[in-house]
Amino acid sequence: MPLDFSDDAVSRVNTSGRVSALDKYLMRKFLRAMDQAPIAVELWGGERLYEGKEEPEITVRIKTRKALWDLIANPELNFGDRYSDGSVEVVGDLYQALEIVGAHKTKVMSETGSMSRLRAALGRGRPRRNTLSDSRENIHHHYDLSNEFYRLWLDRDHMQYTCAYYPSDAIGIEQSQTAKLHHVCRKLQLKEGDEVIEVGCGWGGLARFMAGEYGAKVRAYNISHEQIGFARDKAKEDGLDGRVEYIEDDYRNVAGTCDVFVSLGMLEHVGLVNYPALGAVIDKCLRPDGRGLIHSIGRNRPRLMNRWTEKRIFPGAYPPALKEMAAIFEPYNLSILDVENLRLHYALTLEHWLERFEENESKVRELFDERFVRAWRLYLTGSIAAFRLGDLQLFQVVFNRGDSNNLPMTREHLYI
Repeated sequence: MPLDFSDDAVSRVNTSGRVSALDKYLMRKFLRAMDQAPIAVELWGGERLYEGKEEPEITVRIKTRKALWDLIANPELNFGDRYSDGSVEVVGDLYQALEIVGAHKTKVMSETGSMSRLRAALGRGRPRRNTLSDSRENIHHHYDLSNEFYRLWLDRDHMQYTCAYYPSDAIGIEQSQTAKLHHVCRKLQLKEGDEVIEVGCGWGGLARFMAGEYGAKVRAYNISHEQIGFARDKAKEDGLDGRVEYIEDDYRNVAGTCDVFVSLGMLEHVGLVNYPALGAVIDKCLRPDGRGLIHSIGRNRPRLMNRWTEKRIFPGAYPPALKEMAAIFEPYNLSILDVENLRLHYALTLEHWLERFEENESKVRELFDERFVRAWRLYLTGSIAAFRLGDLQLFQVVFNRGDSNNLPMTREHLYI
């Protein structure tokens, strides 16, 4: 499914002709806002601009006037589009370039003058909605690209598209994803015979793991048709279809009760306005001594998802701050028992994913096209930078009912 880049943020401008004095002025103003960062810009006429003192480590080639004006007008959105279509190139290490830009992003985005006025006129934009119908469309955009695509770079054992867990940074993606599943199950004190409801189950790896390794019985919900089909086939292949039921439906339609409620990597797609609805679902289905865990990308403070990532890769996505997550629990007297931040674990997970993605670059190109390859390279690399710089966090929140005393006195059970 090729990405749609038809909705440009600014009107098209003349792409021919010499580099003008205004072109150079705007680009130099942009570079000065980065406090002499070691990044040079090479314009389409061959002219090189640089405001730093030392030799530049990165060169950004801007091939057209339109690309330059797009970057000036809305760098957060348009860098991704122009990098993806090839009208902007990065000479040097892409991760290093994004890390440098990320470290200077606040000042660049707050720069006064013509650039900030133009960005204000264009508007910041809001995430797409996550109503019942919109959620299905948003999930289809990202998760139904094809199972073949995700098989190329996710772990081969469980197809986990969420943060892994690294007891040691020397282990690979298969071992770290298995360690993550054990870590989650231990936090939930999962035992044989427990009935589990999972929402947003992906390709079903956690549900199969809970059933096969811990003897639980799991009902797992997901609205991705591609993922549900894969999960059902794999459960049958593993002889677990009697212990795991995969339901193609929205979390708002969950029925029945459970001992354990779990969600890995779905909250980012729920939307703030729907947090009370998610809390109501948990309140309806969790038994008096039940336990729950929500695993989600988050923020240290409320802020929208990177505009390009939300628009082109993850429509409707919003990573919450912890205080925003509380809207799930507080109205229903659900007690938060434990919060763990796995931010650096996610950076390492993404590094492993990107390594496999690059190893399979030609196969990804055959499935889609060059623009798709460049877009996803940028998405994965930019995500590593975001977690390394602390722009993004990864929260695991364990909870139970407020009047339940069925909880451990220590964390000893996590590290057996």
